[in-house]
Amino acid sequence: MGNCCSDVGGRMAAVGGTAAITGNQIDAADMYLKSRDIHGILSQIELSFSATNLRDRDVFSKSDPMLVVYIKERDGAVIEVFRTEVVLNSLNPTWIKKYTIAYHFEVVQTLLFHVFDVDTQFLNIEVKMLKVEEQQSLGEASCALSEIVTKPNRSLTLDLVRRVESVSSTHSQHHGKLTVHAEECFSSRTTAEMMLSCLDLESKDLFSKCDPFLVISKLVESGISIPVCKTEILKNDHNPTWKPVFLNIQQVGSKDSPLVIECFNFNSNGKHDLIGKVQKSLADLEKIHSGREGENLFLPTLVGHDCENKILKSKLFVEKFSETIQHTFLDYLAGGFELNFMVAIDFTASNGNPRLPDSLHYIDPSGRQNAYQKAIYEVGEVLQFYDTDKCFPAWGFGARPIDGPVSHCFNLNGSNNYCKVEGIRGIMMAYTSALFNVSLAGPTLFGHVINKAALIASQSLADEAQKYFVLLIITDGVVTDLQETKDALVKASDLPLSILIVGVGGADFKEMEILDADKGERLESSTRRVASRDIVQFVPFRDVQGGEVSIVQALLAELPTQFLTYMRSRDIKPRI
Repeated sequence: MGNCCSDVGGRMAAVGGTAAITGNQIDAADMYLKSRDIHGILSQIELSFSATNLRDRDVFSKSDPMLVVYIKERDGAVIEVFRTEVVLNSLNPTWIKKYTIAYHFEVVQTLLFHVFDVDTQFLNIEVKMLKVEEQQSLGEASCALSEIVTKPNRSLTLDLVRRVESVSSTHSQHHGKLTVHAEECFSSRTTAEMMLSCLDLESKDLFSKCDPFLVISKLVESGISIPVCKTEILKNDHNPTWKPVFLNIQQVGSKDSPLVIECFNFNSNGKHDLIGKVQKSLADLEKIHSGREGENLFLPTLVGHDCENKILKSKLFVEKFSETIQHTFLDYLAGGFELNFMVAIDFTASNGNPRLPDSLHYIDPSGRQNAYQKAIYEVGEVLQFYDTDKCFPAWGFGARPIDGPVSHCFNLNGSNNYCKVEGIRGIMMAYTSALFNVSLAGPTLFGHVINKAALIASQSLADEAQKYFVLLIITDGVVTDLQETKDALVKASDLPLSILIVGVGGADFKEMEILDADKGERLESSTRRVASRDIVQFVPFRDVQGGEVSIVQALLAELPTQFLTYMRSRDIKPRI
C-alpha cells in the first residue's frame, strides 16, 4: 500500500500496554490516505494569467484591467478566491500575481474568471478593498482546472464573453481572450522512499503471531499527530519487512520535522493494539539507515498518575532510504497520457422491472437520476476531461437481448460490432434504450466484461499508446463467478487498467470487498498467482449517499495512485 496523505485530524497515539486504536480512527485515516496527498498526487498548482484584445472602456486612455477568480462549489455557490493586481493602460495585460490552488483529481474544480476595468477614481485603493460591482466588466470565462492541466503545455485560452441584455433577449459578445497557464509547484516532486522493518515484535495474540502494520504521522505545533502514511498489514510476522513507502517532503514539512511511527497489531474487530512506536524525523531515519542500527520501540505506559515510556526490545530498522524527484500524475498528463473511461452495467433481474418505480433501473419522468445514472454521470463527468476523443466503450451484462441467449457482455448501443458511444450523454441514452430492448436475466458475472476491458488495454499496450483505462462496473448484487473474477483481475493487474465497482441497492456486499485489496491481502488466482498490484476500488452506493464524500470522490480517490504504481513499476517515464 504505502499510501501517503496530509491534513488529517485526530490523535493516533495510544497509552498503556494494552492500548488500542479503534477501527473508526484507522478508517478515518484511510479515507484521507486515499483521498489526499498520495505519493505526492495532491499537487499545488500555480496559475498565471494574461489577456489579449480586451475591450477599451476608457475615453482618454486604455482600460486598467484586473482579474478576479471564483470557484464554483458542488452546491452551485460561487466564492471569490483571488484577485490580480491592476495593470494600467493595457488591452493586452500579463498579470504578475499568481493564484495557487490544490489540485484534486477526484472532483471537477470549476473556475470562473471575470476581468474588470478599474475606474480611475479607484486606482489608489488596495485591490482587496475594491468593490467589483463598481467596476466595468470586460468579460468573463470559465473552465475546469482539469481542462488546463491536461493540455500538453498546460495553457488554456478562453474567449472572454460579456453578456448583453436587451428587452427581447440576452446574448453574448466576445471581447478578447484570456490565457491561463498552470505550473506544478516543484517541491511536490521531492519524495523520500523508505523500506521499513521491525525485529522481535511482541505478540498481542494468544494463539498466533501478530499481524503488524505501521502508521506514520507528522507532529504539528499543537502536539496533535496527523497521519500521512500507512503500510500494508503483514500476517503472522514478528519480524516484518513492509513494502516501500513514499513520503513527500512538502507533505511532512521538512526533513527535520518530527514524525511518529507507530506499529499496530491488526484486529478484525477494528480495535488495533499498539505494539510500540518511535519519534524521528526523516533526517534521523536516514541516519538510522546509514548506521544500519535499529531504533528501539517504546510504549507509553501509565505508572501511577504519570506516563512513562517503556523501552522495548523490539526494534525498527530502515532497510532502504533514498530521495528522488518523482514524476507526478500531472507530469504524465502533460506528457500526453490519457485516461480512457469504460462502463459496464448490471441488467440482471434482481434490479426489478424497469417500468416500475421500485426498480433500481426505473427512469423517473421528472428527470431524477437513479443510482446507475448517478454513478455514470458523476464518474464520467470527472474522467471525460482526461480523454481526448470522449468516445467510451459501454457494455451491459446479465440480460437477454431480443431473441437471443443471456449475454454477460453485450454492447450497450445495440451494435454487434462497435461498443463505443459518444460522451456521457451517449452512455445515458444507450443505457435508457437498452432497458427497453433487453430482458433482465442473470446470473451476475463480472469475468466477461473484465476480460473485454483487459483485451482493449492489452491491445493499447501492444501499440505503445499513452493510455490508461478505467472500467466502471455498476451492479446490484454479489458476483456469482467469484473465482473467475479473481482470475480475470489478477491477469488484468499487469495491464494499464483500473476497475471501479459501485454496489447499488440493499444487497449485502461483504463478499465484494474481497475484490478490493485495501485490507492488505492481494488477490490470488486459481493457479495461485498473486495480483501484481491492487486495481479495484469497491464502494457501496448507500455508504456515501447523502454524505460529505461523494460517490465519485470515494471511487476515484485511489486512481492516481494505481496509475502511478503501474507507471513506476514498469519504469515508464512521461514524455516531457
